[in-house]
Parts: sequence; structure tokens; C-alpha cells
Amino acid sequence: MRGLAIFLATMIAGASAQTNPTPVSDKSTNAPRQLTVPAGTRVLLNLKSPINTKSAHVGDGVYCQTSFPVTQDNVNVIPAGTFVKGEITHVQRAGRVNGRAEILFKFNTMIFPNGYTVELPGTLKSDPGSTNSTVSDDEGTVKADSQKGKDAATVGKTGATGAVIGAAASRSWGGAGIGGAAGAAVGLGSVLLTRGQDVRIEQGTALEMVLNRTLTVEVAHPDPARAADNEAIPRPGNYTKLPPPARPQ
Repeated sequence: MRGLAIFLATMIAGASAQTNPTPVSDKSTNAPRQLTVPAGTRVLLNLKSPINTKSAHVGDGVYCQTSFPVTQDNVNVIPAGTFVKGEITHVQRAGRVNGRAEILFKFNTMIFPNGYTVELPGTLKSDPGSTNSTVSDDEGTVKADSQKGKDAATVGKTGATGAVIGAAASRSWGGAGIGGAAGAAVGLGSVLLTRGQDVRIEQGTALEMVLNRTLTVEVAHPDPARAADNEAIPRPGNYTKLPPPARPQ
């Protein structure tokens, strides 16, 4: 009798389990997904160290930080505050007779806020915060603005000054002509002996970088409602992860 009761209880429990199965969590809804940041994406940067063609050398570092996030599908794929490092590859100072100063640097490293460091090439697209230079080609060469107007003003100013002095000294228009010619000659000599302006990009200048290659990131939570948890993690495959720094002995 007791055995029959145990048997019936077991059967009832089994039937109950079949009619009310334990719900299985759908982990796929929380599974990570991958997003690809396309080549050509523009990233706004803030320069952390000044650049000047008067003191710059090939191989010097260029240090920046993203000032505005890059988002895709409600995800911060490149967060604001990401560090970006570059390297100067060409420097040319202005000549004394012709030729403007120019500098070229390439971006090569991104350090995400979560510590991931990746090699990812980028090119300078524009320098909207610069005051005396512009990006002159697709390679990102920064060239100093022309000084032709300034040089002409220098020659004209010294010529006018010479004319006034000549007229006062000789008390005649002939003296003014001689003095003006002499002043203009002095001004021209000054222009020829003086280098053109250097490219100066001050700390804090806004720069715009364009990615030369795609970047794939992995998102922990694809649900837009959990945007605070959507930490973008770079994925291997399309970049080289740098080795961790050696620990001091």
C-alpha cells in the first residue's frame, strides 16, 4: 500500500513538471554582438600637446584625445576621452625667399577608456581650431597660410616712412621719391632676410581625424535600454593589439 502511494506521488509530480515546464532563459537576447566602424569615419580630437615646425622633428609624438563620441546603433563605439597617439613624419620650415612651412603627421594608436590599446591608422582631415595654417591635401599635410599680403604691407609701410623722412629732410617732392625708394628697399631686404611663419598648432586645438581602416567592436548588451552597460570592446582581426607595458623590476 505504501509503495503504491509513493508510485502515485511520483507520477503526479512528473505530470506536473510536464504541464508546467521550468522556463529557460533566452541567453541569446543578452549575447554580445559585433559592430563595425567603417573606414572614413571622422573623429573629433583635442590636441594635448602643441606642435610647431620651429621645434618639431620627424619621429616626435603627437598626443590627442577624442572630444566627442562616435556612436552606431545606440552604442558608444569610440567613446569621448579615448586617447589617440600619432607621429610626425615630415617637417619643413618656411624659406627666406619662398616656400611655406608644412608638417605631416599620422595617427597610429588608440587607447580606449577600458584600457584596450590598438594600432589603427588615421589621417588628419582638418584642423578647424588652427589660426595660421590649413590642411592642404588628402594625406593630411598642414601648411602655413600665405604671407604675401603681409610682406607687401611691410614693403609699403617702410616705403611710406622713407618718403616722409626724405621730404622732410629735403623739403621737396624729389626728396620724398628718393626716401620712398630707399624705404621700400629696406622693407624688401627685411622680407628677404626673414623666414615665413611657422606652422603653430596650439594645445587644445580641435582636430578632425579620419579612420583609414575599419574597426570592429564587441558590445556586451545590445539592448538600447541598457546603454550604460554597452561597453565597446575592440575585437582582434583587423588591428594589432599592443603588448602590455613591462613591469618595473
